[in-house]
Amino acid sequence: MRIQNDLRPADMKKALERLWELSGEKIWLIRNEYDVTQGSPVFTHQGKYTTRGWTEWTQGFQFGGEIIQFDATGEQQFLDMGRKSTLNLMAPHITHVGVHDHGFNNVSTYGALRRLYTEGRIESSQWERSFYDLALKCTGAVQAVRWTKTACGRGFVYSFNGPHSLFVDTIRSMRALALGYRLGHTLFAEHDEKISLLERMLMHIDSTANYNVYYGEGRDSYDIRGRTVHEAIFNINDGQFRCPSSQQGFSPFTTWTRGLAWAICGFTEQLEFLEAVDDTDLESRGGRQHLVKMMLKVARATCDFYIDNTSLDGIPYWDTGAPKLGMLGDYTEKEADPYNDFEPVDSSAAAITAQGLLRLGRYLANRGQEEEGRRYWQAGLTVSSTLLDEPYLGTDKEHHGLLWHSVYHRPNGWDYIPAGKKVPCNESSMWGDYHMRELALYLWRIVIDAPYYTFFKGIEISS
Repeated sequence: MRIQNDLRPADMKKALERLWELSGEKIWLIRNEYDVTQGSPVFTHQGKYTTRGWTEWTQGFQFGGEIIQFDATGEQQFLDMGRKSTLNLMAPHITHVGVHDHGFNNVSTYGALRRLYTEGRIESSQWERSFYDLALKCTGAVQAVRWTKTACGRGFVYSFNGPHSLFVDTIRSMRALALGYRLGHTLFAEHDEKISLLERMLMHIDSTANYNVYYGEGRDSYDIRGRTVHEAIFNINDGQFRCPSSQQGFSPFTTWTRGLAWAICGFTEQLEFLEAVDDTDLESRGGRQHLVKMMLKVARATCDFYIDNTSLDGIPYWDTGAPKLGMLGDYTEKEADPYNDFEPVDSSAAAITAQGLLRLGRYLANRGQEEEGRRYWQAGLTVSSTLLDEPYLGTDKEHHGLLWHSVYHRPNGWDYIPAGKKVPCNESSMWGDYHMRELALYLWRIVIDAPYYTFFKGIEISS
């Protein structure tokens, strides 16, 4: 990546204002044109949102995006949409025992509404506030129940593939456990065994750091520092790690860039969350110093890998080992081309990563590591600047998508390839649009000098 060191958030104010205008138009377009009887909107086909019956993991992004739109613009209609849909339609996601996506669906909706009333941005009754709290307590507990113990004394929240499967994606669902813990909730198991949501969250983070991220040293001396694997496979009979795997990447020994992005964003926001946890609550998992060291190692390694293995403008191709990527030559020495004939880019990975780069940069700078922090911060601004303009920003008034050139599942062939093209392009995803809005909200709050945006803002442990 060619990091632009002269960029400032204030330089993007007009671009962000343009994004919010387009974002509002897209929200109304989807509300007016999407057939809700299909199920949740997942990704676009010829510019119109459609669904995919795999797992229900995107509805929270739709309503959460509406809440973000209100957060940024103050337009009441978007709050009314998002709040009404959350209250009426999101309850099944709270008790969905078959997915690892609670941090996506429920923190993006119930969590966002809880944060907004805590910040004094919206009015709500005591009963409504208690409703949000209960929803967040339950979603954290339900997510934590999907638990596999490992031979090394840790464990992980397993993916929808089953108890043997640890997905790198799930790091961002740890937000659900984090909020349940902050609200004072405890999971009860057989014989009234008390299970700490914080402890399960920290063990999952530790397992992800150990088995889904490579460091180019020791066990990983054959591999490249910062590379991630989508899935780690375990023997559920004895908890032993068996091998890497991949569901949406090209192979277990290449890097699916959206999986890399989930690690970057997930670990950096958990580093920030750790600051809100008392030292005594961290002692059972090795203490603050150990946990910060482990999480910083992951965050630095994955961010460095992204910077070194993406295009000059910060947009990655869908997998760093995609079979025809070599036909592009050295893609790291040129800007990404979403209309090439060989491999698609994935703008959603860029939007997710940009937020993580910014958070890591700020985190390090606030701890006296200004030079290193500045590098990540400027890298995040570089990616953001690219995404805020064509060909990634969806300016077509008829197209449902806000962020173009997102890829869903290349190995399964689910992504639409336009006539005359050889790879998927010009399409959007609900997670890509949501994370573009979340990235924009992060930057917008900095531009207008509003409170710093975190998922746990103002949520304290209940007495």
